[in-house]
Amino acid sequence: MKSIYILPCFLMFGALSSCQGNDDIVQLFPDKLESYNTINPITDVTFHDGRPFSADNTLDNKNSLAVPTEGVLMQGFYWDVPAGGNWWNILKGKLTDWSKAGIGAVWLPPVSKAQNGALSMGYDPTDYYDFGEHNQNGNIETRFGSRVELEALITKAHAEKIKVYADIVINHNSGGQLEKNPFTGTDTWTNFSGIASGKFPRNYNDFYKNSHGTNDEGAFGGFPDLCHANPYVQDWLWGREDSVGKYYKNVMKFDGWRFDYVKGFGSWVVNAWNKNVGGFSVGELWDSNVDTLEGWANNANSSVFDFAAFYKMDEAFDNGNLNALKDDMMWKRNPFRAVTFVSNHDTDIINNKMLAYAYIFSHEGYPTIFYRDYEEWLNKDELNNLIWIHNNKATGTTSILHVDQDEYIARRNGYNGNPGLIIYINGSSNWQERWVDTHWENKQLKDFTGHSSWYPTTETDKRVKIQCPPNSYSIWSIDQ
Repeated sequence: MKSIYILPCFLMFGALSSCQGNDDIVQLFPDKLESYNTINPITDVTFHDGRPFSADNTLDNKNSLAVPTEGVLMQGFYWDVPAGGNWWNILKGKLTDWSKAGIGAVWLPPVSKAQNGALSMGYDPTDYYDFGEHNQNGNIETRFGSRVELEALITKAHAEKIKVYADIVINHNSGGQLEKNPFTGTDTWTNFSGIASGKFPRNYNDFYKNSHGTNDEGAFGGFPDLCHANPYVQDWLWGREDSVGKYYKNVMKFDGWRFDYVKGFGSWVVNAWNKNVGGFSVGELWDSNVDTLEGWANNANSSVFDFAAFYKMDEAFDNGNLNALKDDMMWKRNPFRAVTFVSNHDTDIINNKMLAYAYIFSHEGYPTIFYRDYEEWLNKDELNNLIWIHNNKATGTTSILHVDQDEYIARRNGYNGNPGLIIYINGSSNWQERWVDTHWENKQLKDFTGHSSWYPTTETDKRVKIQCPPNSYSIWSIDQ
């Protein structure tokens, strides 16, 4: 969630920014469902609960057997993308190349009309059903384009086998008109009865404080705080056939949801949305505490962004202490519900990004790549290579083989005939070499990153010596 600046109450501009159900486990891991169900019923999943690594240093993610078939998630925007209504067309033009690279889903910014109209990034929503077709809030199109262009983008994405996730902002609204509010004794900006779409009209009783209570988990930035306890609000968000959720899924053809600022309302809200609407979901719970992330994900029946891993990667790769990667992270607790990331539109603190991307693309969880990292700032060929490695080699549970301040080595143990991989991260200024344990006997390996020219062969005891260049990484697997 971006920091905001509130102008006088008569003119609030939205300089704002800002989980995964059982069906989505099937969508993301269809090749593992049969074996998965022989371990635990899919409705009663248990994972690593914070216990120490087992004797062989294998993380207790006993059900993490395969790689998500979605590939990699692209965050398809950044803060203050160019205004002018052309962003949907820009993204549409990139989809074919993204699909070829192995990107399986794209997350879009909030798609509906917001208070700041053609200048808004969408995080100050006014009319959830105006996708750039009504002359409202000073413009017809949104900052990103028209409804026709948005639908063309989604259609093209699906033709390229890319799923599309919508950013859902339901903590707060903005752009209403003044009305007398008996619960505050003042006039409040809570009259949304005149919205152009005519869908989901709202008044003071649909925002806190009201007849349903004084407040919920958290308001944001002084904006009217939507009251999810109100059955009317619930019905319009996910209950009725033309609710926001069902309209976005069935009419606009979105495949999933990124829920903004979930600290602002109970996890039951996302759970109810997922139960009634379906589709992939991930919550923005900005908290590095793994217990908090795991608890929310379980209660919401949703994925969650792995902020614990995000901050540990910053400590490891920018502060020269790879021992931080020993610490607990959401992907270690429950890889099915962990969406990993290196940067996004709200926060971009990791400087040594290639090491971080090598980490998330080789490990468990559902990795996200940031638009500007991919399209503008980093080496696209190197990122495409990591995406290929993720989609083709990064399978199975994770075993931590060696960690110290300068070196980190982990093994993905493979699944269903896929041999897995070994990743070696070197934070020092010198080449490093180390003998490691593999699952492969008398097999020739290669570094699929091309950073090392070695082609070592594993011994009869399945050990092998691998190497890694300074301040870089290598990723090893069977040469096939």
